[in-house]
Formats: sequence, structure tokens, C-alpha cells
Amino acid sequence: MTFDKITSNGNLWAVRYDGEDDNALFTVFDQWTDVSYLRSFFKQNWSDMSSFYKIRDLGTAIEDTIEDSDELESLLLSLSSDDDLDRLFHPLENFRITEMLLGREKARLKRTAGHSSWLRIYAIKLEQGVYIITGGAIKLTLRMDEREHTRRELEKMEKVRQYLLEENIVDEDGFLDFVSTI
Repeated sequence: MTFDKITSNGNLWAVRYDGEDDNALFTVFDQWTDVSYLRSFFKQNWSDMSSFYKIRDLGTAIEDTIEDSDELESLLLSLSSDDDLDRLFHPLENFRITEMLLGREKARLKRTAGHSSWLRIYAIKLEQGVYIITGGAIKLTLRMDEREHTRRELEKMEKVRQYLLEENIVDEDGFLDFVSTI
């Protein structure tokens, strides 16, 4: 596993898993704008879509996903060095109120009209304002452990977290030292 710098100030990184052509961030954005992928995904998960979000039309689900993906990608890739990532990322566990070592975090787009966004970006928080993206998912259920595709994202977050701990990386300085030697 390696890490790609996403923002020029080094506050946002993305995992590039062994054997993958691209990092986790760009991989999910490619999926979320691929109509064939989305059509297949929503057909397989239509009962979740229609019951949780009350969407009745496959075309609407695909269009909304592509729109949200484009907006989220623009937001992430246009971050300036002054932008506060802590305003974008929040604890994965909705009721977590204390910081944890290499905390699991999520980011999602705040939609202003219609339903809330089902797109999620998942990351490990190195320290305040510094994140490593581990992946993303279309989340259509209340809990991530309810479906295989979101369960895999939980596993990826834990795999990256354990990797960092095994390499004794617990903060930004340790991470920057590590990536400078790769």
C-alpha cells in the first residue's frame, strides 16, 4: 500500500492499494460517474434505495449520484491550504464525542434540495485537519455492516488503520517521515 497526496499542502491523502491502478479517491469517483456501474449497482440494491430514500426511478438515482459525485469531487480537489478538513470529515460513529487514535471518519455532501446524498468518502484521521482517504461507498442503509459493499469499506478502513499502527505511524510527522522513505 502506498499513499498519494491529494492536496498541495499535504492535508489530504488517498491510499493506493497494492495491485490497483489508481488511488481510492479517484477509483470511487470513476465508479460514481460510470453509468453502467451505477445501473448494475442500483439494480442489485434497489430495495434499499426505494425503502430508505424513497427513490422510485433508476434514472433519477443515477443522475443524482453523478451530480453529487461531480460536486463532491470538485469540493475535494479545489480545497485551498486555508480550508478546514475537520468541517468536512466527521466521526464514522455518529455518537462518538471524543477523539481516538487514527479515528475512522466520513465525509458526505450536504444537498440543499430533495433527498440527502448517499455518497460517502471514508478516511483515517491522522490528526486535526489531516486525513487519509481509504475509499468510499454508496450508502443506502442505516448501518454499514448491513450490506457487503459497505462492510468492505469498514474492512478497508481497519486494514489501513492497522497498517499505520504496525508502521508506528500515529500522527502527521510520522506519516510524512514514512512516505518520504517510500
